[in-house]
Amino acid sequence: MLGIVFTTLVDMLEEKISPEFADEVLVEANLQNDGAYTAVGYYPFSEMEKILTVLVNKTGQSVDQLLYGFGEHLFGVLAGAHAEVMTDKMTVLEVLDSLDNDIHVQVRKLYPDADLPSFKVLARKENVIELEYYSQRDLYKLAEGLIDGAAKYLGNTVTHEVTPTSTPHTYIIRVTMD
Repeated sequence: MLGIVFTTLVDMLEEKISPEFADEVLVEANLQNDGAYTAVGYYPFSEMEKILTVLVNKTGQSVDQLLYGFGEHLFGVLAGAHAEVMTDKMTVLEVLDSLDNDIHVQVRKLYPDADLPSFKVLARKENVIELEYYSQRDLYKLAEGLIDGAAKYLGNTVTHEVTPTSTPHTYIIRVTMD
């Protein structure tokens, strides 16, 4: 998993709660590198699972709630750090429409070993997009948070629904812009 995901999570915990809380979480998670992440590094997903387990215990929120909230926050950080990929995007639907063929291509240039989810556009209308989302890690709640984070970042209002498919790790995400 990309280091920027880990560094952003730690930064979010420090900002929204406190630096002491972030340190407690990292210590309790008993991480391989003691939580010393760099934005350009790669780390095993098991590290994120350990952090999420501690956060569930400390906050009482579910993993899904934590992933969603983190996704909302993460979008703003990624868009700010990589503004060049957002240059011509005016709506969240434009962002979603260009994920695999544009944005993820640019991400792979920067991070060649990135293990990114796929977002295949199944249908696109003026105010609706339907995507097939695939992630070996089933992080669709993070994806939902990223979608809502993108909408807020761009000043859009959206609704979305996620439907699991019969194919493992694959979901249909339908996003409607109001």
